[in-house]
Amino acid sequence: MTGRKDVIVVGGGHNGLVCAAYLARAGRRVLVLERNPQIGGAAVNKEIAPGFTVPACAHILHHLHPRVISELNLAGHGLSLAAKNLATIALGRDGRHLVLRGGEATPSLKDLSPADAAALPGFHARMSRFAEVLRPLLTEAPPRLHGMNRGDQWTLAKLAWRLRRLGRVEFREFLRVAAMNAADILEESFESDLLKGALAFDAVLGTSFGPRSPGSVFTLLYRLAGQVEGRSAALALPRGGMGAAVEAIAAAARAQGAEIRTEARVARILVEDDRAAGVELESGERIAAGTVVSNADPKATFLSLLGAEHLDTGFVRRITNLRMNGMAAKLHLVLDGLPSVPGLSAAELGERLVIAPGIDQLERAFNHTKYGEYSESPAMEVTIPSIVDPSLAPEGRHVLSAVVIYAPYHLKQGWEAARDTFAELAIDTLAAYAPDLPERIVARELVTPADLERDYGMTGGHWHHGDLALDQMLMLRPVPGASQYAAPLPGLYLCGAGSHPGGGIMGAAGFNAARRILGDGAA
Repeated sequence: MTGRKDVIVVGGGHNGLVCAAYLARAGRRVLVLERNPQIGGAAVNKEIAPGFTVPACAHILHHLHPRVISELNLAGHGLSLAAKNLATIALGRDGRHLVLRGGEATPSLKDLSPADAAALPGFHARMSRFAEVLRPLLTEAPPRLHGMNRGDQWTLAKLAWRLRRLGRVEFREFLRVAAMNAADILEESFESDLLKGALAFDAVLGTSFGPRSPGSVFTLLYRLAGQVEGRSAALALPRGGMGAAVEAIAAAARAQGAEIRTEARVARILVEDDRAAGVELESGERIAAGTVVSNADPKATFLSLLGAEHLDTGFVRRITNLRMNGMAAKLHLVLDGLPSVPGLSAAELGERLVIAPGIDQLERAFNHTKYGEYSESPAMEVTIPSIVDPSLAPEGRHVLSAVVIYAPYHLKQGWEAARDTFAELAIDTLAAYAPDLPERIVARELVTPADLERDYGMTGGHWHHGDLALDQMLMLRPVPGASQYAAPLPGLYLCGAGSHPGGGIMGAAGFNAARRILGDGAA
């Protein structure tokens, strides 16, 4: 053994760094071990051509918890926003685009459908109220349903009170819609395909769902629970790219005394006397610790780093059966100038652009994934962050970052064979709205789910470390027996997106895990 720490955090993603910061602030000697040269996990910047920087995976900030921002003084450590309240612009083939900013009924919506313009504010207000009921759960350990202690009972009591405060009518409506599919609630509320497509896209982004999949309303509520500077469901772009946001968290952790090592790949978690005792690196170095906290996904943690021999057979079966195959690819483009989208100004190109023409198109795109195929009509979330943050590209040049769904991890022909074809398909999809885009492309990169698994250690290439589904959320995340951050093996904890409350650049899982560890007196 080389030295000893109170806590070793495996993985320098944002949740691991948040957890390390809080533990170090409580006086623990903390070491963070990151396998890659950069800290941040998938929330890092990447230079894909000289002078051109793109967000490697995550590219929009909408969930970073206000408590984490405040308590760790992230603004003091360099966090700033280049854009704070992005509009979502649903692109229309005819140049008639739909501009959405929360529940605001913009003139573009009134032109498409006066009835929808009248209905949207009420729909958004109701869904936001439901999201507010769930929001406090983000920074609370989910209650156990078996063997409850007083903390679990108190958490349930607070949830019951928040539901009761909705009133009889709204409470009944919450129970009706929470487990519904997004298509049903949107089709009963609106008539415009473009509006329904844009809202359904938010319900399925980052999931293995189609809009008609049961429970997709719940994932929409999960998205609405995010906040940016007190504004619910707002969307932001960090200045300097997503990597700059994570660098601020790392700076906060270091300021509290945490040590961070990069290019330190953990090969296995060490076990002595039936408890976690440290880690062994691929280099052969062994580091002892009283507590090990894994920011890796549950399958990687329990099946690869720990080993099934240290776990109960039933628990191993539940972990093995977790659904965590990604459905999203990432397209990066270097552009020699700003593309033209008929009907949009240059400033509007700096907003969040969505290609999702309607619910039926999204459902058909999802259907392909059931058979190991990608969609011929992919849906996309597009940003051109260099418009609001010129530091990302030379003057007059730009970078484009797009999430492309549906791109299944298990592709019949394999991603190496399909990479170029799918990239061309995504570019053609963009060109239908921005005809001059292809001629402006200087360089491109497609990041597939297989790449996410290889480069960032995400099993299945799933950026949420597992589907955000009703049977994999709250007290069921990741599985019973590990749903309150403590693993079945004493001394081992989870703090990543595979634990409650899930993925997104939120930091809540890291915060909750640190609080559980300190409450247990484990570190």
